[in-house]
Amino acid sequence: MRNKTFILVLAALSLHFFITCVEGETHGMGKFRFTFPFGKRYDYDNILVTRVVDGDTVELENREKVRLIGIDTPESDYNPKLERDAKRTHRDYGAIIAMGKIAAGFTKNLAEGKKVRLEFDIEKRDQYGRLLAYVYLSDGRMLNAEIIKKGYAQVYTFPPNVRHAELFLRLQKEARENKRGFWGE
Repeated sequence: MRNKTFILVLAALSLHFFITCVEGETHGMGKFRFTFPFGKRYDYDNILVTRVVDGDTVELENREKVRLIGIDTPESDYNPKLERDAKRTHRDYGAIIAMGKIAAGFTKNLAEGKKVRLEFDIEKRDQYGRLLAYVYLSDGRMLNAEIIKKGYAQVYTFPPNVRHAELFLRLQKEARENKRGFWGE
């Protein structure tokens, strides 16, 4: 009888902990992720970029990937999007990958190993579970805008995340008119 009571009390406490202390969040492709109320919390106002995945995606110190809102850089590796981009632009895979590596290098030079601030728009995550953000460098410049301004990305907006769409379109027009980056080719 004593063991049953102990097990019931333990089960009740475990259930109470689970219900009151675990926060579930549905995102991505229908996956359910738990977040526990202890451990290290990350400050998105001051977080380290540990790796540049490609020209428009970075990885943070907490291992989350951030897709830069409003921009699209050429692919730097072979994947299905590379095939679509090649058909759309009539460029060969090698040319697109070469441009993608240049864009990734530019992003790496500005952000990798540096603390940044993230600004979110309406949707915080994409269908793959990546954070969607405008990334601000320590000097106040927006990484997304800098990549467009230098001609290494095209504007690529998806409602409802369109807060800076007008700025991005203006910067792309200027880069194109001044033949910066890929617009000079």
